[in-house]
Amino acid sequence: MHNKIIPGAFVILKFKKKIVGKIIFYSFFLLVFFNVQTTASAQDSSHIRVSLLTCSAGDEIYSAFGHSALRITDSSNVSDIVFNYGTFDFDEPGFYTNFLKGKLSYYVSALHFADFKEEYQSTNRSITEQVLNLSAAEKITLESFLYNNVKEENKYYRYDFFLDNCTTRLRDIIIKYKTNYPPLKAIMPANTTFRQAIHNNLEKHGKLWISIGIDILFGVPSDAIMTTKETEFLPDNLMLTLESSNQQKQLLISTTNLYPLKSDNYTQSFFTPLIVFSLLLLFIIALSLVNNKPAIIFLHGFDGLLFFLMGGLGILFAFIWIASDHLMLKNNLNLLWAWPTHIIISFFVNNKSSWVKKYFAVTATGLIIVLLSWFFLPQQMNNALLPIVLILLYRTICRYQAF
Repeated sequence: MHNKIIPGAFVILKFKKKIVGKIIFYSFFLLVFFNVQTTASAQDSSHIRVSLLTCSAGDEIYSAFGHSALRITDSSNVSDIVFNYGTFDFDEPGFYTNFLKGKLSYYVSALHFADFKEEYQSTNRSITEQVLNLSAAEKITLESFLYNNVKEENKYYRYDFFLDNCTTRLRDIIIKYKTNYPPLKAIMPANTTFRQAIHNNLEKHGKLWISIGIDILFGVPSDAIMTTKETEFLPDNLMLTLESSNQQKQLLISTTNLYPLKSDNYTQSFFTPLIVFSLLLLFIIALSLVNNKPAIIFLHGFDGLLFFLMGGLGILFAFIWIASDHLMLKNNLNLLWAWPTHIIISFFVNNKSSWVKKYFAVTATGLIIVLLSWFFLPQQMNNALLPIVLILLYRTICRYQAF
């Protein structure tokens, strides 16, 4: 009996030894694995991750170019905060006047990433995250700067669309706190101007009406050729610049699309500014050939409104030129066809005084000169405005011939 039991006990004991051996082996393996992971994590004692968020364009004018923000994820205090340098207050007294004068106060704000993401998801705007390659010391210093900058006494700054906006602020912060910053590669063709960069950005999203609005307001300085650094005023440009300049992951650790667009059903509308204004030109010419009382009455009213609006635009251009701190809004050559004095003549379009006739003669001459030099001016004029200038010229000649 006993002899039969011993072999069985021996087998069981041998089996147990194998199990114990495997347990010891795998325990040792797991210990080594976790030790490696802990060592890798311990290489960055800050427990901070800094990333650049780039959001796609929205439907509103202020969001037409996209947006940039910095995300700070700090596992030591379990926080996930987005710092946004594009915050402004619509309810600020004199908002539009201050905006045109370049005196609108923008400020940096901080919000939880979950709230930030929800806001952009609700408007179907994509979010791309680029995790920055910074040392522990660099991340600690950068985080400290941001938390200090968001304080009430530090958060406000004077916004500039091209030179100091929500994107250029972040670029400057990254450059300041990143040592051994590699040279940034140009992502736009050489000799690209600020205006051309805006056109490219807006037209690919079909925002032609915003594009013509910008061309009406922006003067000669916006036709300056950009440096590589200056191209980064657009969120997409900064994102692509960091990606293309990321040799050996000097700048970025990873790039992730956190929220892709649900759909991109963009289709170009038939009613572009050029088509709408061209149809208006044809309508006015056709109506001018109709010699009946209703048409004449309509054109009298139209001429008054036309000159009033052109004069109003001229006053706006002149006001911005003189009063605005925005460099790009100065030296606006649209004043060559939108004269501030047109607002005065708008009340005398039916007057038969000799001075009115002379005014129409001078206006027609000036408009002809503008049209002949349209493509040679130092400011790139928007071709969709050509029908408007032609309408103004045509009605000016008609008024002159009515004497």
